[in-house]
Amino acid sequence: MKLKNTKNLLALAVLSALTVSACSQESQPQSNATESVTAENTTYQLLPEAADRLDIYTNVDLTADLSHLSDNQRTMIGLLIDASEIMDQLFWRQAYPGDRMQLLGQLADPKVRKFAIINYGPWDRLNSNTPFLTNVEPKPAGANYYPTDMSKAEFEAADFAGKVDLYTLVRRNDEGELYSIPYNEAFAPELQRAADLLREAANYADHKGFADYLRMRADALLSNEYQASDYAWMDLIDNPIDVIIGPIETYEDQLYGYRAGFESYVLIKDMAWSERLAKYAEYLPALQQGLPVDEAYKAEVPGSGAQLNAYDVVYYAGHSNAGSKTIAVNLPNDEEVQLAKGTRRSQLKNAMRAKFDEILVPIANELIVPEQRQHITFDAFFANTMFHEVAHGLGIKNLVGSEGTVREALKEFASPLEEGKADILGLYMVTQLLEQGVLDEGQLEDYYTTFLAGIFRSVRFGASSAHGRANMVRFNYFAEAGAFTRNDQGQYAVNMDAMRTAMNDLSADILTLQGDGNYAGVSELFDTLGNVNPQLQADLDRLSAASIPVDITFTQGKKVLGLE
Repeated sequence: MKLKNTKNLLALAVLSALTVSACSQESQPQSNATESVTAENTTYQLLPEAADRLDIYTNVDLTADLSHLSDNQRTMIGLLIDASEIMDQLFWRQAYPGDRMQLLGQLADPKVRKFAIINYGPWDRLNSNTPFLTNVEPKPAGANYYPTDMSKAEFEAADFAGKVDLYTLVRRNDEGELYSIPYNEAFAPELQRAADLLREAANYADHKGFADYLRMRADALLSNEYQASDYAWMDLIDNPIDVIIGPIETYEDQLYGYRAGFESYVLIKDMAWSERLAKYAEYLPALQQGLPVDEAYKAEVPGSGAQLNAYDVVYYAGHSNAGSKTIAVNLPNDEEVQLAKGTRRSQLKNAMRAKFDEILVPIANELIVPEQRQHITFDAFFANTMFHEVAHGLGIKNLVGSEGTVREALKEFASPLEEGKADILGLYMVTQLLEQGVLDEGQLEDYYTTFLAGIFRSVRFGASSAHGRANMVRFNYFAEAGAFTRNDQGQYAVNMDAMRTAMNDLSADILTLQGDGNYAGVSELFDTLGNVNPQLQADLDRLSAASIPVDITFTQGKKVLGLE
């Protein structure tokens, strides 16, 4: 979420047959919304210090059982993947201000080229967005959403339509003044093609409600108005196939967190697991009232339509595929929809299992004391991840005692603080539901120990990740509170009572900062606790020395699924 410079909007005529994910190809149509900042004769080479970063991802085939699907459903999935590939192209243009083809075309080493594809540019997303190639400037905090020479002072002094709109780019006119371009204008040809594919997919949908949603989402891509389709999506209950597609998360905009990145997930619903999870949603209002914070900071009532579902994901694109891979999703982000309908918490079970087996268990074997390793379980990992997403629905979306939303008040800190809230309140929910007998799998030590191991996993995502920054704050907060101890072998043990106290205290602190819209307070929190100290870094280096991957990447697409 960072840098670059140039004033003139360039028509980017374009490009065919270029791989933009581990297994898909794209062509990029013309658009006057992309700025080129890289001279054609620039050459790139891997920086020596980045050589040991090329293997931090372990490759996983992204597959699922499609044998129970009809021919129509299988055809529909193929069309949804085609539409998703367009989201991938568009996110490249939001994330990288330069010429993608010129960049990738110079990377002859396939490992370096793949690393650039995983990162959607020449910056290492899991290493604080540092460049891994020569002749590359620091990444713009605003990615390619804003002019790269724009200062915050200039932006805040400017007055123009669409200034804080989720679905616009900010550019300069010929006089150097800032203005906005709606996505549906900036990316018109691509969005028209994606809309056509969604409408074609709707013709193959066996589920009428899902067909209607696809057509509404197609309309949204072309109108820049997404709320109606969000409401329609929340009304879907029993559709066996789902797609999350469009401009959604704002993490890539690290300048303000105002602008949404294009992404997509194509999903196959696990009906049996989803039925198991459905019971938890009804406990949200009571859990909200029990939050360890003053009444004013829990006055909002979570939407009664909250949904918990489990899926196998069969395609990631755009923001969801960049760097670290999401394993659970809580949407929609629209505050009005959340208050009216709740949210859908989607657990991506096959991707979650891959991270547990390939990453979390090896981390625990290295960093957790032997006598607590039996508490590292997939059920606990699944539940901690799930309740993280559920916990996004707790707390408040609007400021206490003043007008405006938490997101607007906290700007670039809104996303990382929200992730920190969801992590800590997820653990609070697990604690409450387990003790009430609602959650009946495992024991509290399983969830707390797996949670600690999960911090080590997510901290490795680096400061450029909202989840990584949130984990750094929590790790340091817990360390100061004595929630865990570290022995002479560099192994960690959970202190159950102290962790519970720290969980409640940090929950109250975060909810209060959000409700007050305390930008200065949140900035201080991240400045003081959002860093990796030397001892923790040494322990994380041991994970790298043990060749434990930082995250997963996918071989994915229609061929992998047997659809072509």
